[in-house]
Amino acid sequence: MKTPVSLEIDGAMVARELDLDVARFRQLMADGKIAVLCERGTGEDANTWRASFYHGQRRARFVVDANGKPLPP
Repeated sequence: MKTPVSLEIDGAMVARELDLDVARFRQLMADGKIAVLCERGTGEDANTWRASFYHGQRRARFVVDANGKPLPP
């Protein structure tokens, strides 16, 4: 069984992409109003993750390394 990975992504960066201020973003996260999908890369994308945040009709998507650092598109 694999050990779960815990990723941390800068909330200010996500809030900006969702067109929210940081305080509002944090409140919406706490209230469960922002959906999050995290997918682990395989093959040549191993050791990367794609994190997608959804709020209303908006989506913020990031490809990050194991430390949560965004990778260039």
